[in-house]
Amino acid sequence: MHLHPDPLLTELRTALRAGLSGIGAGTALHGPPVTDGGPGPTRQLLDALGTDAFERPVADGGLGLGVTAGVAVSEELGLAARGNAYRARAWAVELGSSPDAVPADPGAVPGGGRVEAVAVPGGWELTGTVTVDTVDAPAFLVAAQTGRGPVVLEVERTAPGLGTDDRCLPPVVRLDRSFVAAGAVVAELGGTTDGALARARLRQAGYLLGIAAGAHRVAVAYTGHRAQFGSRLRDLPPVAFPLARALVRLRATRAAVYRGAWLVDTGAEHEGGTAPAAALATAAETAREVVRVGMQSCGVRAMTAELALQRYHRLAAVEAHRYGDPAALWRLVGAERLREAREAREARRRSGTAAPPA
Repeated sequence: MHLHPDPLLTELRTALRAGLSGIGAGTALHGPPVTDGGPGPTRQLLDALGTDAFERPVADGGLGLGVTAGVAVSEELGLAARGNAYRARAWAVELGSSPDAVPADPGAVPGGGRVEAVAVPGGWELTGTVTVDTVDAPAFLVAAQTGRGPVVLEVERTAPGLGTDDRCLPPVVRLDRSFVAAGAVVAELGGTTDGALARARLRQAGYLLGIAAGAHRVAVAYTGHRAQFGSRLRDLPPVAFPLARALVRLRATRAAVYRGAWLVDTGAEHEGGTAPAAALATAAETAREVVRVGMQSCGVRAMTAELALQRYHRLAAVEAHRYGDPAALWRLVGAERLREAREAREARRRSGTAAPPA
């Protein structure tokens, strides 16, 4: 893993920041935290930069930059507190679905437990409720549990029994015995699906990392010029120490996220092993903690439209659970590592090799 910044990614970040600076940020204190996702100005900027080609292999006409580039794009979107219009397109294209299909709960793919698929003549009937980025999409990618295991299906918005509700955050799609044809199955668990899910988790981890870094940046800037008791807020220990600890968390999380991306890009440890899930769980916890510290450091000013810290706060609240609760992800990581340890012990036993010293 290279510890020095990649010049290409540095140029990419510069272009993204320049473009995002020209997109007005909604600072309203109520309502959805972002309104520039989907077909909005952020998506138009990403299309202008050709981000769809970043992760696509060179053989398919892409640039072959790997998921590291996708993580960088997601981080910059979070840093600017914009909608993540990148992750949905990347997930859909990777699964071979329509680029305009919106993924529903990608974190549910391993178990597919939120939607049940019942086999019927000619296809499936789906029942359950999932969350999505936007309900204004022609189709949704839904993970469902079938008798032979979890699958991902593309469900048209006009499917019978499908209802949407955008009055909550994030919006939801409700399926009530919604029929989809047998050909709607986009992918089954196993094969490339595991790698696609690992990359989706890393993109989300990068977005959460960006949200945390953006909130920390705003808090540091405000406490650096706001004076209290004859000195800057940032010079007072009750404010300085939490901000310093938050910076340490940010740097540790960034290392975990980009290490996971490097493992997946290089194919080490079978698509990164548990690193993507661990990076996402870490980033979700960091986003909530760092945003909380930023809000406390700025006091009542944090809830003003000018400071816009509340925008990061609402984004963190909406995004932290989108790809799985951190506690559930940590349980998944622990179970996988325990399984690997048992398999390694069994392999040593069969080969007659003594266990390594503790």
